[in-house]
Amino acid sequence: MRRRLPLFSGRLRHLLLPNSTNPLRPIPVFPILHPPLSSPRRFSSSTLSRDDGVSLCCQMWIDNYRHPDRVVTSISPLLRRFDLWLLAYQKVATDDTGSYVPRSSISTSTLQDLLALRNAVLDGKFKWGARLKFFVKSPRDKTDYDSLSKRKIKTILTTTQPSPFQDKIVQEVLLMILEPIYEPRFSPKSYAFRPGRTPHTVLRVIRRSFAGYLWYIKADFSVLLDGMKVGLVINAVMRDVRDKLIVDLIKDALVTPVVVTTVEKKEKKKKRKYQKKRVLAEDEPKPDPYWLDTFFGFAPEEAERVPNWGHCGVLSPLLSNVCLDELDRWMEGKIKEFYVPSKSDVIWNSPEEEQGNTSWPEFVPTSGPDKTRKMDFVRYGGHVLIGVRGPRADAAVLRKQLIEFCDQRFMLKLDNESLPIEHITKGIMFLDHVLCRRVVYPTLRYTATGGKIISEKGVGTLLSVTASLKQCIKQFRKLSFLKGDKDPDPQPCFRMFHATQAHTNAQMNKFLSTMVEWYRYADNRKKIVNFCSYIIRGSLAKLYAAKYKLRSRAKVYKIGARNLSRPLKEKKGQSPEYQNLLRMGLAESIDGLHYTRLSLVPETDYSPFPTNWRPDHEKLLLEFIKLDDPKTLEEQRSCISEQGLVTPQDYISMLVWNYKRNSLAMDQLSLVRSNESIVEQHSLVGSNQDDQDHINREEEDDGKMNAAQM
Repeated sequence: MRRRLPLFSGRLRHLLLPNSTNPLRPIPVFPILHPPLSSPRRFSSSTLSRDDGVSLCCQMWIDNYRHPDRVVTSISPLLRRFDLWLLAYQKVATDDTGSYVPRSSISTSTLQDLLALRNAVLDGKFKWGARLKFFVKSPRDKTDYDSLSKRKIKTILTTTQPSPFQDKIVQEVLLMILEPIYEPRFSPKSYAFRPGRTPHTVLRVIRRSFAGYLWYIKADFSVLLDGMKVGLVINAVMRDVRDKLIVDLIKDALVTPVVVTTVEKKEKKKKRKYQKKRVLAEDEPKPDPYWLDTFFGFAPEEAERVPNWGHCGVLSPLLSNVCLDELDRWMEGKIKEFYVPSKSDVIWNSPEEEQGNTSWPEFVPTSGPDKTRKMDFVRYGGHVLIGVRGPRADAAVLRKQLIEFCDQRFMLKLDNESLPIEHITKGIMFLDHVLCRRVVYPTLRYTATGGKIISEKGVGTLLSVTASLKQCIKQFRKLSFLKGDKDPDPQPCFRMFHATQAHTNAQMNKFLSTMVEWYRYADNRKKIVNFCSYIIRGSLAKLYAAKYKLRSRAKVYKIGARNLSRPLKEKKGQSPEYQNLLRMGLAESIDGLHYTRLSLVPETDYSPFPTNWRPDHEKLLLEFIKLDDPKTLEEQRSCISEQGLVTPQDYISMLVWNYKRNSLAMDQLSLVRSNESIVEQHSLVGSNQDDQDHINREEEDDGKMNAAQM
């Protein structure tokens, strides 16, 4: 039920509440916004927000993509929009509790607290990392901080605590405002911590654009992700955003110290006792399932470090990209300086395309004095991969310039050992995939003089993106699925000992499906996935052999089949979970393990990657902005008039007009003729009455003919 706030009425109401027509209009903040505690007046989300927070975010994305180069000087009015605060509260509460929180279920007291938090941020009274005094508390937090003892208060103030709930709300609001501003400004060469870009995008770009490169430079700037000087971060932010309130909030989040304590606990040997299964509370979020937790263990080195600066929280990845964007722009300038085309290269000397055509990379020469010099790079988080086509001396000069740039801009001391120059024949590891050069012998067919077709065996190179089997074994060993270095032997997965066979198989099938998707663009996709399936199947076979007392894997495979889809039995009879499944009629619901044979693994995805690739949301935004521009409509109308076509809107209007005038339904050809005759009537206004009557008779005859045809 929607109720109006009786405290504000008339002129005060449209001043306090967000204005839907102008979202950037400054809204005055009054010191008294809370009613007395004894007052029966109530707040509601409908009285405090008239617009939807999602629509407001969409409008911010559209406005910033429409003007991507402007310097933003005033975005503080967006902080006054209560719609964003409600949306941020819903997101944070959903992440905290594990269940969606609709607007209608937010209590009145929570709305009052959220409004007080907004006013504290606007007035500069908000403090990051509060431990005892909160404006808004989590729905899970039932602690009464006023009645705590001194010992508990001291423990809270001196030990490591999770990020406060209200801090997460402020971080989400800042992220909603700043991300649309910086996304259109970022370089297309950066792919980490950005919407619509994944490691798969990096691998596809490498496969498309790095085909003819001979030397590679790997740069590791992940030290910057652990922490950067506050002055560098603020200067990077103020290049595009010069709002004092926003900058001060970010600066306070970086400067405010984070209390971290390391408590050393003495490990005591305890006798193993029966541990009762822990039951989660109703509002407690469930932990990650076993298959997802296992897959997270396969995270590549480039994706392991996620920045977390001070109290910035989810804002830290965006700030890291803002700081490293200067490096991306510098590298883009070096690409243009380094590019020197050569007339002897048939493929790379196109003046229209600086990057060349890599459709046939096996015919691209990679070295020589008269070959095209060019370079390219990609950045994923703090890891940079640079490809150089030319002599090694050019790569050494570029490395020296990069060391000087990082020393001047980021105050980061690097040396030649931290920026190795590697040849393509040695294999370059990036995102757990090895980039190597594969020699191919294509058949070249050409027409000689006299029309004779000659076929010759050619020799060329092709870039190969291969999944690292060595890295896969290393990750499996880290997760205790393997033992031994030379001859890896599967280990039983005892963590799933108390789970049923159906549940265990389902968990491992999800893991294998995820691995198949992760190695989608690897040349050895079949081999690597088949190896993962072998390790998982052997681990489960050993687990079932210990659980059902079957002694060996061979006996497990004999009873449960190759894919472990048949229910296993004990010596004394059938297993207890099979009895339950049989009683419920679900005996056939045990899914066998996937990809037990090499032929079942899907092929590598070699679909072509477009040159000027953009994520889907950017394409949609740019298309919407283009269609919303009145110049686009004028161009379409002029093109339609030049080609003599009729738009659907004009066709409908002509159809309605002719139906009203003649009371007859007409086809499109007759409508066009009728429209042309109307134009001729207007152009021949000065003619005599006889000609006008003659035109009217022709129109009537056309109408009768159309009626007869109908």
